[in-house]
Amino acid sequence: MSDLLDFRTSEFEAALAALPPTPVSGIATDESWWNAVRGLYQQSDELINLENGFWGAMAEPVRQMFEYWTDRVNRETTLLIRRHYTPLLDGLRTRVAAAMGCAPEEIELTRNATEALLALISGYNRLAPGDTVLYSDLDYPCGKDAMEWLRERRGVTPVRLVIPEPATREAVLDAYAEALRAHPRTRLVLLSHVCFATGLVMPVAELSAMAERAGADVIVDAAHSWGQLDFDVPALDAPFAALNLHKWIGAPLGCGAIYVRRGHVASIDPYLGNRSWPADDIRARVHTGSPNFAAWFTVPAALELHQRIGAHAKEARVRALRDAWAEPAREIDGVQILTPPDPGMTAGITAFRLRGHAGKTGCDSLVAALSERFGVFTVTRPGPEAGEVVRVTPAVLSRMEDAQRLLDGIRTLARGA
Repeated sequence: MSDLLDFRTSEFEAALAALPPTPVSGIATDESWWNAVRGLYQQSDELINLENGFWGAMAEPVRQMFEYWTDRVNRETTLLIRRHYTPLLDGLRTRVAAAMGCAPEEIELTRNATEALLALISGYNRLAPGDTVLYSDLDYPCGKDAMEWLRERRGVTPVRLVIPEPATREAVLDAYAEALRAHPRTRLVLLSHVCFATGLVMPVAELSAMAERAGADVIVDAAHSWGQLDFDVPALDAPFAALNLHKWIGAPLGCGAIYVRRGHVASIDPYLGNRSWPADDIRARVHTGSPNFAAWFTVPAALELHQRIGAHAKEARVRALRDAWAEPAREIDGVQILTPPDPGMTAGITAFRLRGHAGKTGCDSLVAALSERFGVFTVTRPGPEAGEVVRVTPAVLSRMEDAQRLLDGIRTLARGA
């Protein structure tokens, strides 16, 4: 039954009870409180890990719940799943939808945001030959590929927009407005809420309204935003979105979601003719097969801890960690920071380039130097038209001194030392 999802290990309950109340002010830099949060995690001491954008670590209480469900699924196998999966899944959808601020019938669980994103793009059926679909250089690679593939699938013309550097809210809005004017038959726009490579936070609600006025629907790639930013999914003001739960929500790997706003499900074809569900049911739009049941059943515990820490607190913390290195680095000669100082366009992820280290080879050399000389782990990411970047992604378990170590490394490397 769905109330099986209410089970909590004693360790989980004790860990939440021991966490001090979230401060009402100064949350971003209350180091004693964040030390208590950090105590919920096991961490490798091999390097300072500032590449937490791939996926997020489970807190120990959540990991213990994952172990409980792994053991139980392995022990009971089909005795559990065959008899209880439907009410369990219904309970999961209800919990996840409540956390997103939407109705259960507007979402379905997936194994990741990519699965959801590709189902939305490939299934979007409001296109006619000669229409335009619009995406940007900062969108996720498989999303860009899928938008290009719509040329074959639907006979449309894909248009690739280059986000200006340096990016500002006005420059981004102007770029999309100009693209929509230049391509009046645009019917579908892919938008990244938090761009995977640079961390730029796009003004999605404004862009969605702009697209709607131009006669286009928007698919939002929210893989990096839900949990990193504090928002309800309907506030994106877009009919479609793809999300992750194993990045910033802290669920086990293999947990994502697809969102289709009420009244828009007919715009997405059933996945490969899926007839397991009625034609007007979102669950016909994605087919995961057998997921990692234990991972999915751990989602309520991850959401509970996420809400106990507070989405607003997480957003404030990771932005403060970002500001601690990125804003001083902006003043260093030869350093280019790929997100603006505008808090509305930043979160925790931010990327940089260093003069004399262009392209993948140059960025890889920076990543190697930061790791080998300063003990800081970062990653090279592709995407921007102007070339690769070094991406920095702190997490709620990161320390202010971690950001300082990174800054010291960048300052030294910029001097050529």
